[in-house]
Amino acid sequence: MPVSSKETTAMKTTTTLTSGEDKTSKHSQFPHSPDFPFLMSSSSYPITLKFMDVSYRIKLESKSSGGSNNLRKMFSSGPTSSSTDIENPTATIHHERTILNGITGMVSPGEILAILGPSGSGKSTLLNGLAGRLQGHGYTGTILANNRKLSKPVLKRTGFVTQDDVLYPHLTVRETLIFCALLRLPNTLSRKDKIAVTDSVITELGLNKCEDTIIGNSFIRGVSGGERKRVSIAHEMLINPSLLILDEPTSGLDATAAYRLVSTLGSLAQKGKTIITSVHQPSSRVFQMFSSVLVLSEGRCLYFGKGNEAMNYFESVGFSPSFPMNPADFLLDLANGVCQFDGVSEKERPNVKQTLISSYNNLLAPKVKAACLDTTSTVPKEITYNCSSYKRTCTSSFSNWFNQFSILLQRGLKERRHETFNYLRVFQVIAASLLAGSMWWHSDYTDIQDRLGLLFFISIFWGVFPSFNAVFAFPQERAIFVKERASGMYTLSSYFMARIIGDLPMDLILPTLFLAITYWMTGLKPQLLAFLLTLLVLLSYVIVSQGLGLALGALIMDAKQASTVVTVTMLAFVLTGGFYVHKVPACLAWIKYISTTFYCYRLLINVQYGEGKEISDMLGCSHQGTDRVSCKFIEQDINGQIHPSASLGILLIMFVGYRLIAYLALRRIRA
Repeated sequence: MPVSSKETTAMKTTTTLTSGEDKTSKHSQFPHSPDFPFLMSSSSYPITLKFMDVSYRIKLESKSSGGSNNLRKMFSSGPTSSSTDIENPTATIHHERTILNGITGMVSPGEILAILGPSGSGKSTLLNGLAGRLQGHGYTGTILANNRKLSKPVLKRTGFVTQDDVLYPHLTVRETLIFCALLRLPNTLSRKDKIAVTDSVITELGLNKCEDTIIGNSFIRGVSGGERKRVSIAHEMLINPSLLILDEPTSGLDATAAYRLVSTLGSLAQKGKTIITSVHQPSSRVFQMFSSVLVLSEGRCLYFGKGNEAMNYFESVGFSPSFPMNPADFLLDLANGVCQFDGVSEKERPNVKQTLISSYNNLLAPKVKAACLDTTSTVPKEITYNCSSYKRTCTSSFSNWFNQFSILLQRGLKERRHETFNYLRVFQVIAASLLAGSMWWHSDYTDIQDRLGLLFFISIFWGVFPSFNAVFAFPQERAIFVKERASGMYTLSSYFMARIIGDLPMDLILPTLFLAITYWMTGLKPQLLAFLLTLLVLLSYVIVSQGLGLALGALIMDAKQASTVVTVTMLAFVLTGGFYVHKVPACLAWIKYISTTFYCYRLLINVQYGEGKEISDMLGCSHQGTDRVSCKFIEQDINGQIHPSASLGILLIMFVGYRLIAYLALRRIRA
């Protein structure tokens, strides 16, 4: 039977999928790079990745419920139940959207597979699926690594570079990579060996010139966009991955920087690594470096095959540019449904997308699937983790809990040193202490009203200040936390403890400085023991207030919303703290017993006045009655209040409880 020209071209396009072609011919297209022991080591385990009929669908809920969805998600552990939708008729309508529809392809060691398509075509979703990061009922299909299903050992050898460069802005390039190496590389390597690995990666990716420059961000001047992207790649290269997946690594880069970056990827592919990357609009010389190309449009595949045969294929199915142009631009035009037809009226023009989808399904798809189903090619044996032969990959946990904690603590202190010793924060505290010391300068011990006002001011200031600062801790680090947890860099508990303890030095130094100035200027009880007890109460109150901020920040995970909630919460605590209102309405009285301000205020009063007998006798309240204003303050604020041990016990419960809430809230975040 004669074969049509279209089928002949399509068959040529897919010959690379089934033939055992010499990889050296591919390698020659990549620029030469120097040989570095770590990256060029033969321990890299080659991975051939195949994906067949990958589909992903999501349900779109009605937006009629408005902002209440955020609060529902905050306090619910899973998707909204169907009963809620039944009760709310406006929420019963669900639309299912198909993100990916039957995507099939494969990529071998030494190759770069480029996924092209317009925004919203499903490129990032497909990459997440190939990296084993898609879950749920809407995800179907088969992904095989060396003809076997994805397993943890394979995922451990998979590097994933996200589209956004999620890095700490105040660390230098070298510091960033050293901390990553210390966390991700196994304990069988010494610290010196891990630093040597870091140096080799820095050299390999051409980061020597900027290794001592901070990463920076949109507000802080640091490395360039191309260098920042290479740092993200270096993050993954530290573990010597066999499969490297990158989500639009050239976005935001000029043509030259993009070419250099893809050249780096080419040099990595030369060493037997499997590279998969999505690109939005590559230049013609970047396009020529791709071994194979997958074109997506609205979640459907338009083409899969060798990059240099793409134009011939589309010409064979009736689509060709009217003038010479960048192949990538032409493919993106087709993916967007744009194509010029000379001498054809508007009504007679075919539907470009539907025509290309149909052509792919009839001509290419069967051969691509047949190539993926072919298991005759030689593949390595399944990855086994024998410590004697694979010391690098044997220790799956990379490092024990204490090592993770100490490394994360060091990194946190280095990253936040700019804000820990921020002169504005120090100035704010010193200014507040001097202002309070001046307002209550050598206040009289018997002037109870003024003294109680001072103690309550201290309770307000050191309740709001630490809680408002702490509420931003987890929301600001969410992106980095999710990325690093997905990579298995550390356990949640080690990160949580390092974050809490790393914030303590400044949280304890500043209130100590404040009290050292204010206490003696205002003439509070001139005894060293009284000062130390006041300091102990204040520091306990500060870390409890910090815990409140951490809990609200971790629960809400939105800086603006969390700051609003903590402001309202502290306002309620202050109003029921026992100074402004003594007869709190019964419906609001319960707030007093969960108010951190109330217990701090009671303890501060107890340190200064005890049970009130001494000041009561001094003012003669027992003989003259309680009609005097000072005696009323003694009766209402000092006498017969909650016992100090009870206040301390409740603060201790709050200290543990708030942090436990924050920890559990972080556990709910999917890595």
